[in-house]
Amino acid sequence: MTPEDAGWRYLAFDTVALAAGEHHSGCAQGRETAITVLAGSGTVTAGDLEAEVTRDSVFTELGRVVYVAPGEEYSVVAGAAGVEFAVGSAPAEGRYPTRVIEPSEMRSEIRGGGQAHRQVIHTVAPPIDAERLILYQVYVPRGTWSGWPPHCHDGHDGSPYLEETYWFRLDRPEGYAIHRNWRDGAFDETFVVHDRGLVTVPAGYHTSVACPGANMYFLNYLAGDLIGEERSTPPCFAAEHTWIEADWTAGEWSLPIVPTT
Repeated sequence: MTPEDAGWRYLAFDTVALAAGEHHSGCAQGRETAITVLAGSGTVTAGDLEAEVTRDSVFTELGRVVYVAPGEEYSVVAGAAGVEFAVGSAPAEGRYPTRVIEPSEMRSEIRGGGQAHRQVIHTVAPPIDAERLILYQVYVPRGTWSGWPPHCHDGHDGSPYLEETYWFRLDRPEGYAIHRNWRDGAFDETFVVHDRGLVTVPAGYHTSVACPGANMYFLNYLAGDLIGEERSTPPCFAAEHTWIEADWTAGEWSLPIVPTT
């Protein structure tokens, strides 16, 4: 997915799957790139850097991320079990060098509560250096909402402008997620997403939910007007839904609700 595909200015995204010994290469002039291993093993080469990457599964462990400076050619060679990885890029001047970001550098936090809790891994986010790129990995228990209260970062309501992709994994083949983008009075779109599905967020408030039968992971690349430490600027939350943060169990039903006799 290129910026032209999405109809926006900054963010590009792709996933690549290689069989054993296969090779993939790229060079993004004027763009910084983050390569995230998703499964398997391989060798990433970029400039003077050569890094082994390996990951059993996104559901069981984190993996290394390779940050590639603008204009630097990179290549990925798959190991014996093959390799699957994601590539996200955004415009950059070249402030930061090519490097490996280790899982130990990635901050983990539990956000939300009640039926809207999840683990968020700050994969490429302050204090980890990048120019425009932001990257999270998010783990959502089955039947649970992510991104609640709904939020936006499209320049409306005082929010920063950020473009965003969600790449989903579900841990059961029959599982699915539902994702909604909307702005009252302007547009409202809802997607049913299956394993390895991609959703873009060009504008509006948005949120996702996993079906009750499958746990959900998503890889979350963002890029926009924010640069460097500004990338920690929070989004704008839908005011009519923020009340729940004071008490995630307020008003929650305990069944049965009405008597039958």
